[in-house]
Amino acid sequence: MLLEKIENPNDIKKINKKDYAALAEEIRQFLIEKISVTGGHLGSNLGAVELTMALHLSLNLPDDKIIWDVGHQSYTHKILTGRKEGFDVLRQFHGMSGFPKRKESDYDAFDTGHSSTSISAGMGLVKARDLKGENRTIVSVIGDGSLTGGMAYEALNNAAKLETNFIVVLNDNNMSISENVGGMSKYLNNIRTTTGYLDLKEGIYNALSGTRGGDNMVKTIRRAKSSFKQLVIPGMFFEDMGITYLGPVDGHDINAMTKVLKEAKRVKGCVMVHVITQKGKGYGPAERHPARFHGAEPFDIETGIPSHPRTTANYTDIFSTVMCKLGQRDDKIVAITAAMPDGTGLKRFHNMYPDRFFDVGIAEEHAVTFAAGLAAGGLKPIVAVYSSFLQRAYDQILHDVCIQNLPVVFAIDRAGLVGSDGETHQGIFDYTYLSGIPNMHVMAPKNKWELSDMLKYAVNFGAPIALRYPRGTAYDGLKEFRAPIELGKAEWIYREAEIALFAVGSMVKTAEKVRDVLKEKGYAVSLINARFVKPIDEEAVLDAAKEHRLLVTMEENVASGGYGEKVLACLNDHNIACTKCKCIRVHLPDAYIEHGNTELLKQEIGLDAESIVKRITEVWTALRQD
Repeated sequence: MLLEKIENPNDIKKINKKDYAALAEEIRQFLIEKISVTGGHLGSNLGAVELTMALHLSLNLPDDKIIWDVGHQSYTHKILTGRKEGFDVLRQFHGMSGFPKRKESDYDAFDTGHSSTSISAGMGLVKARDLKGENRTIVSVIGDGSLTGGMAYEALNNAAKLETNFIVVLNDNNMSISENVGGMSKYLNNIRTTTGYLDLKEGIYNALSGTRGGDNMVKTIRRAKSSFKQLVIPGMFFEDMGITYLGPVDGHDINAMTKVLKEAKRVKGCVMVHVITQKGKGYGPAERHPARFHGAEPFDIETGIPSHPRTTANYTDIFSTVMCKLGQRDDKIVAITAAMPDGTGLKRFHNMYPDRFFDVGIAEEHAVTFAAGLAAGGLKPIVAVYSSFLQRAYDQILHDVCIQNLPVVFAIDRAGLVGSDGETHQGIFDYTYLSGIPNMHVMAPKNKWELSDMLKYAVNFGAPIALRYPRGTAYDGLKEFRAPIELGKAEWIYREAEIALFAVGSMVKTAEKVRDVLKEKGYAVSLINARFVKPIDEEAVLDAAKEHRLLVTMEENVASGGYGEKVLACLNDHNIACTKCKCIRVHLPDAYIEHGNTELLKQEIGLDAESIVKRITEVWTALRQD
């Protein structure tokens, strides 16, 4: 077994060249076996095996640096840097992250998780290298999907000015390049990157520049060269920016890639190496269904079918169904996604109403301002997006939607703790960053029925509004409580005395469990479904303060700027003395929460029912003693 020889970083350099293909196959089988148990990003990693091997063979790690855009294709990199054993606890609580993490290894040069960031980060490392007088190679790897993000082009625009080496590897798994173009491109690459050619080109330009008529000759030569290159080189877009383009090269041919990387290291400036790969390569089900195996749950290796298929609807399914019904009733409703039609549940809407569905690619900023334009044009846009990705469009929400008070609906999926993807994907800041924006309204449903009601309410609301719901099975309890949705109005589910639980969204289910346990202990407990985080129901808060000794706010958001903070501000504004009514807040810590099973994470941070009951009873006992 060749893989057994990879115990430490750079061990791949001890492998015989003739064994590279066999090692790549062993890595693929290792990944398939491990991810079938733990789940994880399979397709992207299977496609990047040889690319990663070539980078490790061509570079001197960790002195040289690799920055992986998004980072979900970094599994082979982790194997080659001595982290094979970590795959048994991949993405599990206190286990190995599914993304690059600097605190996990010196071989991870930059933490990533969101797309389109690697070129900016890489350019920063290049400038740091140059200013410190160091001699190391910096490589940013970016996928063709991530290259749709505007930040990548902002970075390329700056990178074009570099006069020292910076390598950008474009991992393209979605574009077909014909053989003749590839062959000619390879031929020209060999000529254009030889030392003699580069020196000759620079010498001719320098000799002609400044002489009588020389400047015009230089311009003529460059125009002629560019015209010829336009016919035979597919990377002229990058060349016109001032970035040297090499490729396309077969991303599954290690020898070809190590050769082109050697050439790339000689370029004094930013160089784009265009690599063609196949997502899911080596595993039939992933090759046939790359989207399904992007982020895979545990699965049966033989069939590719999930080991534990869902039998109940999740919140995304409910959103999908209601969207289709609303689209049928109102032809002004349009849907926008940023490269996630499946993940956000808009695939069915797309199939039914293709002219009213817009996938803008990995470009959340554009998605939001595009939606603002649609709203200004008299339509009813719904932007379906994950909570952690909406963070990328904060300015557009504030400047383009809310200042104009445009009726854009934000359907925010994966809100709260999302589990195994960890810090970069936890949707735990949206109450905070949205509720501070004037004209924005924020609500969260307690169950699947309320998600439906809130979405129907939102599309006709006539102003910016966000509907926030969690990942996972849609709660179907408390269905007998279905009061009409009114702006800023909470819903009293149970009204008693002593203790009042104000729960928001996903925490209503937990609050119901907390109430059941407290009732068994003999407490009188009210349960209020807060519904709105902005505006909060101040009347409900003040009524509860009059009738209860203890108010408890419960939310799956960080403390700062969250619902509990707003309740405290309300009590303070109305001079509710702490001696009359105590208020405690149950929330997530103001911290970045690591990856792991959501139930374990909740226990760890005190957001589970048992921990909350314990805290409430301790505070109540202290109140009684006072």
